[in-house]
Amino acid sequence: MRWLLGLAILLAFAGSGYAAEQELELSVDSRTTLATLRTPATMTPDTPLVVMTHGTLAHKDMEVIQGVAKALEQRGIASLAHTLSLGLDRRKGMYDCAARHDYVVGDAIAEIGAWVARAKGLSRLVFAFGHSRGGNQVARYLAAGEAPPVAGAVLLAPVTAKAEADLRASYATTYGKPLEPFLELATKAVAAGSGEEWMDVPGFIYCRNAVVTARTFASFYAADAGQDTAALVARVKLPVLVLAATKDSVVPDVADAFASLAGSSGGRVQLDTIEDADHFFRDLFAEDVADRIAEFIKQTR
Repeated sequence: MRWLLGLAILLAFAGSGYAAEQELELSVDSRTTLATLRTPATMTPDTPLVVMTHGTLAHKDMEVIQGVAKALEQRGIASLAHTLSLGLDRRKGMYDCAARHDYVVGDAIAEIGAWVARAKGLSRLVFAFGHSRGGNQVARYLAAGEAPPVAGAVLLAPVTAKAEADLRASYATTYGKPLEPFLELATKAVAAGSGEEWMDVPGFIYCRNAVVTARTFASFYAADAGQDTAALVARVKLPVLVLAATKDSVVPDVADAFASLAGSSGGRVQLDTIEDADHFFRDLFAEDVADRIAEFIKQTR
């Protein structure tokens, strides 16, 4: 059934003779998630398709995702950019800091997997892509299965273990109160099976005076091995392209974190830097990103 749906979509696009854009919906764990499918003028089952995952509290229509997706389409590459639900139904736009937070980092694994499965109904050559925290979540997805059904992955300025440690270390400076008492309460509640309990905290990620569940707070602030994106990538056997920005002030150590792995992986892990780009690869830097991805896909095919 999935292939029949994919074939119908492909036939519709193939007959149009020009690039197309379509909004898609997919139910994951009883929540409706949204995505934008962009296809080049000529779309066939052999056209590469990149499943794109955004960064922290963001969405599929943010500038870096749209910019890279549109640049890929100009290079004959389709994309499927999805918005992580973060516990909400039909979520759109940036996560509203006034809303309560009840989700965990690992929820993204199932959602990425569901959209990859959908993409496999449209193309035989599917790649996973993640920006910032989305890069870490794509790496978690790759490491969670023995053989992920993708041809490779692209991590754009992915969050590193050091960036996560710095986030914890800066909590008191950012929010005026130490992290440890809140994290201790959260981890104890999770250990007691009460992870759904609500907590009022001075801050959560980018949100001040947030209301979060204990499991959510612990998921983002407790140190765990999955926060080391490079270590996750080392465990998978697929080709992986890591792109770092030389003026990235959000995750400035991407190149340092992946240098050793890139040098010892026999070419499986490629590390490239984009000069003068910052964490969000705006304007013409999106073109540079698309060029690197197109070359990576060409090498992988």
